Amino acid sequence: MEKFKLIITSLLVIIIIGLIGYWAVNTMQTGSEHVASEKIKQLENENKDLNKEIEDLNKELDALRPKIEEPIIEEPKPPVNTQPVVYKHQVLIDELQKLVNDNIFMKLGSNGTRVGTVQKFLNIYNNTSIKVDNDYGPGTVTRVKAFQKAEGLTADGEAGVNTFKKMIGWLKKQN
Repeated sequence: MEKFKLIITSLLVIIIIGLIGYWAVNTMQTGSEHVASEKIKQLENENKDLNKEIEDLNKELDALRPKIEEPIIEEPKPPVNTQPVVYKHQVLIDELQKLVNDNIFMKLGSNGTRVGTVQKFLNIYNNTSIKVDNDYGPGTVTRVKAFQKAEGLTADGEAGVNTFKKMIGWLKKQN
């Protein structure tokens, strides 16, 4: 019976030592973890100190500010002309600007009212009255190429944002 008590006692001591060892291993930090946690604590304390210092400085600043500020009286400014500039061909300029905004690209075979906008411009530019048929055919390509060449663009006969912007610029100069 003495042996049995000794075995049970030994087992209990081994289990207790095992549990203490397990706890010690699981709660132990590596050196870098310990340094990092200490650094975090230090930075948190510094942050609290700095926040307190900011609060104190703000109180000092408020005390130094004059209590009554005199209103600043500004000289009246002359009225600004808020009337938008309206050009002779404003409707066509607006239509061309919509082509720019929508990033439209036209080439041989394109058709529709947007092509008609380009054809209207070409009639004004060339001082002609060629029928606006909303078809980007060979005649339109030729006239667009001539405009592009005259305005210093790549004369490929295809109309895109840069061509439309040059058309708008040319129309604005016609007032």
